[in-house]
Amino acid sequence: MTDLLTVILLGIVEGLTEFLPVSSTGHLILASELLGYDAQQWAMFNVVIQLGAILAVVVLYWRTFWAVAVGLVQGNPVSWRFLRNLVIAFIPAAVIGLLLHDQIEVMLGSPMTVAVALIVGGVAILVLERLIRSATIVGIADIPILRVVGIGFIQCISMIPGVSRSGATIMGALALGVERRTAAEFSFFLAIPTMLGATTLELIKKRDVLFSGGVNWGDIGVGFVVAFVVAVLVIKWFVGIVSKHGFAPFAWYRIIAGTAAVIWLIMR
Repeated sequence: MTDLLTVILLGIVEGLTEFLPVSSTGHLILASELLGYDAQQWAMFNVVIQLGAILAVVVLYWRTFWAVAVGLVQGNPVSWRFLRNLVIAFIPAAVIGLLLHDQIEVMLGSPMTVAVALIVGGVAILVLERLIRSATIVGIADIPILRVVGIGFIQCISMIPGVSRSGATIMGALALGVERRTAAEFSFFLAIPTMLGATTLELIKKRDVLFSGGVNWGDIGVGFVVAFVVAVLVIKWFVGIVSKHGFAPFAWYRIIAGTAAVIWLIMR
């Protein structure tokens, strides 16, 4: 497989899975096993192209961010609660991610962990979809602080590869009484500080590679653009699907993909 094809495929995988409850990290790990490329060689690439997916959220929701920024300047309490909730929900992942970084790195080398987590996560989504009936909270600024803290800690479960950051935060929000669309959008917005923090940490730890000339910035540029374009399309589509059909289609995808991965990993 040529490097250009690998670049495009990884960009598609990142943009396609980052905001769906199916685990982008898990898919990138399984892709390295399935396609047979050197995961370590592409580690920096995978980290940097996440910024393309982040940019997709900023572009699609720029009006929301602009309104919040203006509200902060004007002292609007809704804007301040919006910012407060994002910051509070981000803190648990920041602290635990720093403390357990080495242990997380070890788990990232286990495709079987990803496959099993996909199945377990899929079953969990189906169970929660049946159990959760009432949603009383509409609007990110209206989520009470204690529930925001809960969502923040639930997000930390996604440090296990294959769990899915978006899946954990969305289902956690739903379980705590947040309606579907708000839960999905809160997950999108929370991705910005969380992914920026994780990306910055990885870049600092791999700064020797970054400044040694071993990074192909042309490939990274292509992957960044591909991830951005695909993520823009996926976010629009995802909100529509969730509003109409819920999260069950993604749960069944996880179960099928995880089962196929387990069988393949055992038999290869």
